[in-house]
Amino acid sequence: MLLKPITNESQYDEALDRVDVLMELQPALETELSNELEILVILIEKYEEKNWAISEPDPIEAIKVRMEQMHLKQKDLVPYIGNASKVSEVLNKKIGLSLSMITNLASALHLPLEALINLPKKHITY
Repeated sequence: MLLKPITNESQYDEALDRVDVLMELQPALETELSNELEILVILIEKYEEKNWAISEPDPIEAIKVRMEQMHLKQKDLVPYIGNASKVSEVLNKKIGLSLSMITNLASALHLPLEALINLPKKHITY
């Protein structure tokens, strides 16, 4: 099979069908068929990342969703953010979240810290 970048849905579907066929064959490692399978999977992943990328949720939207789930009002966030006007400014994206707000909200709303820190993935290093 000639391998080339996947640029449309038809090619994507063909690649998925070919992966299904190859998976059923269970090719031995380091063979032509296993190499084809590995390359197809990489091409499919790249196409999916490019065309169906799911962006990280906005921290403020995550807070609002959790507030709705927990039936909280803006005033309920005062102990974690500061005062009522600061809560309003945060929820209206006029000011950013401080480190203490992030840790307080993560604990109180049972949200992962990562949901409240809006860092692009490519900048995260371990």
